Amino acid sequence: MVNLSRRNHSAFSKWLWTVDKVILFVSLALLTIGIILDVTASPAVARTIHVDDFWFVRKQVFYVIASVVVIFVLSMFRLKTIRQISIAGFVVVGFLLVLTLFFGFETKGARRWMSIFGFSMQASEFMKPIFIIVTAWLLDCGKKYDYFPGMWISILLFGAVAGLLLLQPDVGMTLLVTAVFGLQLFLAGLPIWIVSIGVIGGLGGLVLLYFTFPHFHARVDQFLYGSNETSYQINKAMQAFQNGNLVGKGPGEGTVKLNIPDAHTDFVFAVAGEEYGVWLCLIIIILFSVIIIRTLRAALRETNLFVMYAEVGLAASLGLQAFVNMASSLHIIPTKGMTLPFISYGGSSLLASAIEIGMLLAITRQNTASEDKDME
Repeated sequence: MVNLSRRNHSAFSKWLWTVDKVILFVSLALLTIGIILDVTASPAVARTIHVDDFWFVRKQVFYVIASVVVIFVLSMFRLKTIRQISIAGFVVVGFLLVLTLFFGFETKGARRWMSIFGFSMQASEFMKPIFIIVTAWLLDCGKKYDYFPGMWISILLFGAVAGLLLLQPDVGMTLLVTAVFGLQLFLAGLPIWIVSIGVIGGLGGLVLLYFTFPHFHARVDQFLYGSNETSYQINKAMQAFQNGNLVGKGPGEGTVKLNIPDAHTDFVFAVAGEEYGVWLCLIIIILFSVIIIRTLRAALRETNLFVMYAEVGLAASLGLQAFVNMASSLHIIPTKGMTLPFISYGGSSLLASAIEIGMLLAITRQNTASEDKDME
């Protein structure tokens, strides 16, 4: 019989008693909802590419299993190991971002994907959690050691990452990384006058992006005037929410998945609204909110600056990405090809979200474990 008491000092027992079970349970719940919605949304897409109805479902189940493994494995690591993995990962993923510019394949006017051993991978998805941990470490070192220019090094790294993302181009991911990094800088004590300049510069940058990148220009025009193919998809998504109303039309009864090519990815929230109604949409929003609020509450009590920067950054990244996807489907903001974490179909998105949660659990677990040790 397995001894799971607090007095048992095995690695698994320590993990079980120190891991944030609420965040772990909520993450697994979101993964489960993702499989249910993929079963509903993907068969119509599968028929358009002439494969069997459950081709996407089988792949999604494989990615979900891999994601669960990633979450559990990463959550068992110590803070030092998480930092080491992130630093090494930053070098590897940065190299992959460069390779994507030369050897990636183009989709919808952007070169963001690259095929590795038969699997399509979006390197920018993996850069998000890794960059957050690396910058948290640099900012923390900058506070600890007066001679170490951690803030300036992190700013240089941000410039390199943002430049590679814009060359793809991936404006949405660039804005997401910028917002999260800006929040980390603010927490690190960046003077308010620099923050003000950054906000003004960011607004000016959006105007520049509008006139520089045709794809971004088209998305904004669609949001303002509604006059292209994307507008058709948004109109169908809005119809899906209207059709679903409070309780939904029922599993498999929706029609939005028959009319939107990205129903299983970018517009999976609309599928949830049509077939399961407002109640499932609210459950999804609540589940993401639980992760974010619980993490931010832990960060407010934190005395370790690295942990605080990392917790806030990971929570902000997950929350902003979820908001962008859901708000796009609801026509609150311009559409952006950004997946809904844990729920949208896609290996890169799922595994990147799993890395975020796995690292988040490791960071909060290690802190809890230290507190338990002090109490003993």
